[in-house]
Amino acid sequence: MVPRRGFLLLVSVVALTLGVAASASASPAWKFNGNELTSPEVLVGAATSSSMTIPGVTTECKHFLYNLKISDSGGKGKGEVTELPLFECSTKTAGCTVSSIEAKKLPWPAHLTSAWGNNYLIIENVDVEVLYGGTSCAYAGIPITVSGSAGGIVENSTESATFDNETMIATGTGLWVGFSWVEWNGYFPSEAFQVHRQQTLSVS
Repeated sequence: MVPRRGFLLLVSVVALTLGVAASASASPAWKFNGNELTSPEVLVGAATSSSMTIPGVTTECKHFLYNLKISDSGGKGKGEVTELPLFECSTKTAGCTVSSIEAKKLPWPAHLTSAWGNNYLIIENVDVEVLYGGTSCAYAGIPITVSGSAGGIVENSTESATFDNETMIATGTGLWVGFSWVEWNGYFPSEAFQVHRQQTLSVS
């Protein structure tokens, strides 16, 4: 677990530097086949790997789907997560099961940003409620809310975004359960679902 006070200090320093770096260059935009997006599009996909760890419990879902509505405004890439169904979820912790898990308060706003020569997708207002079960599980029967914001690095070569501790720190974002840091690791490939289907997605 990362101490909250120390982590917030680190995030503040990084966020300040991130702001300076971002202001020095234009914000990235969504592009298809190299052309900037001119009308809203929907990205869909499923995480090929994803795990969420709160102190003492790591949760994985076999089916982690998402729906991201995107647009460009003034040359800046924006979006919102409109759907995030989670299925067949379990824990790696003996005695703990996942009774339910659900994304709350959708849609979650999102936007693109650049720093350190990389492009990132920032998802804000994240709110996921998890209910664990199991007679020996410390969290059993207590609704757990994971909230905050998450930043993932965008890779044009694979048309994907990757979220982990490094990308969270680089973007000054973080997920929490109360005062406890939540570690989220996820690899999310995406593809257009509407007009730009089968076109190459990139961010620049």
